[in-house]
Amino acid sequence: MMKRGLLISKALYVAVALAILSSVKSVAAGMERPKLVVGIVVDQMRWDYLYRYYDYYGEGGFKRLMNEGYNCENTMINYIPTVTGVGHTSLFTGSVPSIHGIADNNFVLNGKEVYCCMDSTEHGVGTNSEDSRRSPRNMLTTTIGDELKIATDFKAKVIGVSLKDRASILPAGHSANAAYWIDNSTGTFVTSSYYMKELPGWVLAFNKKYGGRSENEISYSSYGNLITAEMAKAAIEGENLGQDPITDMLTVSFSCTDKIGHKYATHSNEMRDIFVDLDSKLADMFSYLDQKVGKGQYLVFLTADHGAANNINMLKEHGIPAEGFVSEKVRKSLDEYLKQKFGAGQQLVMRISNYNVLLDYKTINEQSLNKEEVKKAAIEWLKHNLEYAYVVDLERICEAPIPAAIRERLINGYNRQRNGDIQIVLNPANYEVSSDGIGRGTTHGVWNPYDSHIPFILMGWHVKPGKTNAKTTINDIAATVCAMIHIQMPNGCIGNAIEL
Repeated sequence: MMKRGLLISKALYVAVALAILSSVKSVAAGMERPKLVVGIVVDQMRWDYLYRYYDYYGEGGFKRLMNEGYNCENTMINYIPTVTGVGHTSLFTGSVPSIHGIADNNFVLNGKEVYCCMDSTEHGVGTNSEDSRRSPRNMLTTTIGDELKIATDFKAKVIGVSLKDRASILPAGHSANAAYWIDNSTGTFVTSSYYMKELPGWVLAFNKKYGGRSENEISYSSYGNLITAEMAKAAIEGENLGQDPITDMLTVSFSCTDKIGHKYATHSNEMRDIFVDLDSKLADMFSYLDQKVGKGQYLVFLTADHGAANNINMLKEHGIPAEGFVSEKVRKSLDEYLKQKFGAGQQLVMRISNYNVLLDYKTINEQSLNKEEVKKAAIEWLKHNLEYAYVVDLERICEAPIPAAIRERLINGYNRQRNGDIQIVLNPANYEVSSDGIGRGTTHGVWNPYDSHIPFILMGWHVKPGKTNAKTTINDIAATVCAMIHIQMPNGCIGNAIEL
């Protein structure tokens, strides 16, 4: 009887042990993550560039992404303004300006205009330039990288790389190990005291090899693509990213495409050439990741911070309505009207940026004027311009008789502490131009599909080939990546994970 009891006890022990083992395996499987997450942003990449230059691409870059990856063809930006600082922040936070606080590349805070990454409490590292007094402190929410840090008890490494400081700092997040960008005065990668006291040896070695080019040589040529890609690989080597069981993250933003787009526009040979060059750099990077981290061991996603409008002159040549908007001219005219109407001796309109009108509260108060009356008069004056589709009081967006899709973008883009009072919504194909004329180039910033329709493709770790035309927003990108790697989404995220 005792022997039988022992046998039963043994069997029970084995059963319990197996159950525990199974449970452990299940937990382990649930916590499985890639070795490295690589978030690639192509500055000013319209969605249709995937197809406009398709026949020029090789097999290892954009085509590999589309063939091996999962392609979300209908990914839209759901806020305004569609500009670099806002786009990079929204991509990696899954949020919108009304929540994450990056309302523009430059915005007004406490009555003063500030740059989105400006931080006077910090200084440059590797440079004496005032333009390197930078940090992510103006961003009010976490990023994918921040949440990865939290999920791994801050053992994960997170690095940001770009020619532009805002395109490196904001994606990487608050708790990043480092963000590196180009100092235009020296042509070398630098950082901020927010991250470290001195540049690592591998960055110094990189700068010695690749540094010294002028801003034009870097920003308006394939050399900018080259040093961005090489710096990304150097970061992987220098920081041993993706080389241990703890998932790391690298954010990489290619900026030459934006510079060239602004100068030469969407249909130029220059734009085609820079994207064909970028395609080859991506192919090389993916091949490097295959060898260094292991094919199928890394997760990469590619997207854009915004698109771009077709050039006004080109559109007009083909009978398509299009006009230019000179913000300073409009600001001065509106200001003169308001000063005359209210008998004010000083300016009443502080600025117009990305079609956002900010009244000068200081002057309005000093002149004992009623803000609501001034705002109402400004709106009525602006409404007389037939090139403006809508003129909206941002404190009363929900009352505005405008399409729901545009209303949503206005609400998402309005941060009451960092935005102006009135939003001008231009007619389609109208955009900001210089006072000297329309010129050859283009710009971006509005709600229309040419500015808001962006690529979003995932490839690599646990991604099966496929595509969807289901509605996806820029906020869904962070939510999707976080769901895939089993971490909490950023604390301001309003997106939803897509079904792969």
